[in-house]
Order: sequence, then C-alpha cells, then structure tokens
Amino acid sequence: MENKEDVICSFCGKNKQDTDVLIAGISAHICDRCIVQAYDILEVESAELSGLDQSARLLKPQKIKSYLDEFVIGQDQAKKVLSVAVYNHYKRILQPDTSIEDLEIEKSNIILVGETGTGKTLLAKSIAKLLQVPFCIADATVLTEAGYVGEDVESILTRLLQAADYNISQAEKGIVFIDEVDKIARKSDNPSITRDVSGEGVQQAMLKLLEGTVVNVPPQGGRKHPDQKMISLNTQNILFISGGAFDGVQKHISKRLNTQSIGYSSNKQDKINKDNFLQYILPQDLKTFGLIPELIGRMPVLSYLNPLDKHALRQILTEPKNSIIKQYKKLFKMDGIEFSIDKKVLDLIVEKAVEYRLGARGLRSICEAIMLDAMFELPSEKNKKEFKLTYSYAKSKLDKSSLVKLKAA
Repeated sequence: MENKEDVICSFCGKNKQDTDVLIAGISAHICDRCIVQAYDILEVESAELSGLDQSARLLKPQKIKSYLDEFVIGQDQAKKVLSVAVYNHYKRILQPDTSIEDLEIEKSNIILVGETGTGKTLLAKSIAKLLQVPFCIADATVLTEAGYVGEDVESILTRLLQAADYNISQAEKGIVFIDEVDKIARKSDNPSITRDVSGEGVQQAMLKLLEGTVVNVPPQGGRKHPDQKMISLNTQNILFISGGAFDGVQKHISKRLNTQSIGYSSNKQDKINKDNFLQYILPQDLKTFGLIPELIGRMPVLSYLNPLDKHALRQILTEPKNSIIKQYKKLFKMDGIEFSIDKKVLDLIVEKAVEYRLGARGLRSICEAIMLDAMFELPSEKNKKEFKLTYSYAKSKLDKSSLVKLKAA
C-alpha cells in the first residue's frame, strides 16, 4: 500500500498536506492549483482556435473608431459604419447557439464609396492591424468569369485561407475587404450585345459568396493547379467589406437630384452641396452606375467618404502615426541626419495637392518630387548632420519637376 504522506502532485510536486484537494488518477495525481492553471490554459487555447483573442472581445465601436482616428484623418461616417460592422461581427461569432430559438443574426456586408486618395484602403489596412480574426484585402480588377484569363471569384477566399494559415474554422469567421469593386461594373446597359466576362459575369459569381453558402475553394489558386484538392468553406459568417471610387457616379446623383427642380421644391436645390455629391448617394445610383440589383441587395450598408479639403490634407501630412513627414524624419534619422521642415512648405504641398486632385496620394507624389535630390545627395555627405526644408528650396524643386506638366494637362 502507498503511504498517504508520500503522495504528491504529478505536475508541481507538492505534497498532499500542502494542497487543499489532490485528485487521484490511475497512475498520477493533480492538485487544485494545477487544475486552475490547466483550465486557464484551455480557455486561452480555445479562444485562439476560434480566431478571437480575449482582448478582441472587449473592443466596443467607440474603441475601434478611436484606433482608426490615429491612422485616418476625418471620415467619421465611414469609421462609425466600419466600427459597428466589426463589433457586430464579433457578436455574431461569440453568440451562443440560437437554433432552439429560431433566431439568427444576419451579417451586414458593407460598400464604401469615395474618391481616390480619401482613405478606403487605408481604413481596411488599419482595421487589419487591430483585428484578431483573419483579414485579407482582395483586388476586384483581376477577377473574371470562370474559364477566362484572370482569377476566379473563389480566389478571394483563397487569400482568406492563407491569412488564416489554412485553418478552416478561423477562415469561416474572417473579414474580407474587396478593393476597386467599381471596376466590375456592367460595361453596357444591354448585356446581350457582348459577353461581359470581367463585369456583370463577376458580379453574378460573387452573389453566392456574399449571401452565405458552402464554396469549394482551391487552396493554391484554380488556374495554375487544376488537379488540387478543393477545400469546402462556408461563407455564412464571413463579413465582406467592399470599396471603390465609382468615378462618374456624381453625374448620376446630380441628375437624380435635379429631377425635383420644378415647382415649390426647387428651393431645396440651394441646400445641396455641389462639391460633395457622394453624401447623397443611394443604392439606385450604384444600379445606374452598373452594379446589378442582386449584388447591391447583398451589401445593404452603403456609406461614403468625403473628399479631402485643405485642412484635412494638412492634418494628413503631420498628425497620423504613420504620417508622411514622420516617415521622412525616420528615413533621414537612419542616415544620422536631423530633418525639419518649415510650415510654409506644408502649406505649399497642400495647395499643390488640391490643384492636382489626387487626394492623399498626391501629397506623397509632391513630397517625393521635392525631396528627391536631397535623399539622393545627403546620405553620401559624411559631415551633413542636419537638413532643413525651406520654402524657396521646395518651390524651386517643384517647378523643375514633371508634376508641373501634370497640372498643365
């Protein structure tokens, strides 16, 4: 017979008298403290397997928006829409089984409309840093109908599988951002004239993904590896966020608003902001632009991004965590050079960006044109420890650059 005083915990080695409870197994023992530790480990592991970290469960919409504020200037409406959508996505994943109650929370896919350089892709990338669920960004410009040169619609889910390290349970609770969705608009009002393999055909193929169904996904892409084994993926709990510039949709919006310009309602036209028609966008405008009604119905949440004014562009230059000026300071610091810039130069960059109408991306193009010679010459000068960008220097470099030709065009 085994002496009771010699019985110890097989995990931590404590004697029986030093524990509150010591549970005996077939050939081992475990104490109460080791049981608590094992339970905590199981909770963490189960959270990781489900694709959610413990901290992710505490993210409320206001916290998500405050995080986005650190990287993206303005666009409060779009940030609120994305924050609520992501938060509700977490709640859908974490909700208990409601099959008994016959109640199921449906997902709300989103479509963002905004001019180029207003921050659609940056919003997606910023959320990707924050999320604890698999996240991928897919480009709609390369998608074609099955059987034609290009990528199948299922390749979108292939990217999501890769982001989840091919863990199917995690991928089925992920978020997909479809960029440049306006490039798959219907090319003609009459689809019977010619086969639109990269427009309407892609929209019809995307319907089953957005709705929620079991899709056979090629893990390495469908065209290059036709003999590979397919992976079944359920898109019921995958949140789809799409964004596009929809260049020219402003004409459809203004035409719709002007239809009521006769009679007493004509006084309302004075209140319309003609510099930002996107704030009046409706699903019917997307239909006129070239999206099929079935696709619009599967993305019920429609939001817009405001065009960037001078104040917003000035903030983008210096305030965000990854602002352009902070990036240049870090680049020069890596060469041992202290970089500083006059405020007048910032105003000059903003004025040129407004003239070229390229949004935030235009700021980077103008900065590169100004800084090219300095970044080419200064790293080779050993005694150079400081570089101050003055207004006269920036103006002279900008006048000599090819961006002047862009303005003339």
